[in-house]
Amino acid sequence: MLKGIPKILSPELLKVLCEMGHADRIVIADGNFPAESVGRDAIVVRLDGHGVPEILDAILTVFPLDTYVEHPVNLMEVMKGDPVETPIWDTYAKILEKHDARGNSVTGYIERFAFYEEARKAYAIVTTGESALYANIMLQKGVVTG
Repeated sequence: MLKGIPKILSPELLKVLCEMGHADRIVIADGNFPAESVGRDAIVVRLDGHGVPEILDAILTVFPLDTYVEHPVNLMEVMKGDPVETPIWDTYAKILEKHDARGNSVTGYIERFAFYEEARKAYAIVTTGESALYANIMLQKGVVTG
């Protein structure tokens, strides 16, 4: 165990976060995301039994968001005509405000199939047990200073 590190961050995930460099991306995926097929060229870390918000909050305690791009955080857009509500996005906004002075302005949206394509280029994908729909979130790593 380590002091000051959220317990939800497994040794495997901590290693991945440490290995990532500036501009590398990580996807925190909901339970429906095809992580193994999309992530064939990525590291897939399983955190089944946990939700995306608690993992997002824990990761952002040790992971700086990129300051050189407008949207270092991206969500999967709801498909046109899909009547799904996304209250989990409000939860993400609160978490982002807690960890980044720019707040929710760091968030962009990527069309569903384009999100899958971008996820194929991610360094890692974290699978979760999240049951909320359209709960996938992609983070782009920034520079650690100080």
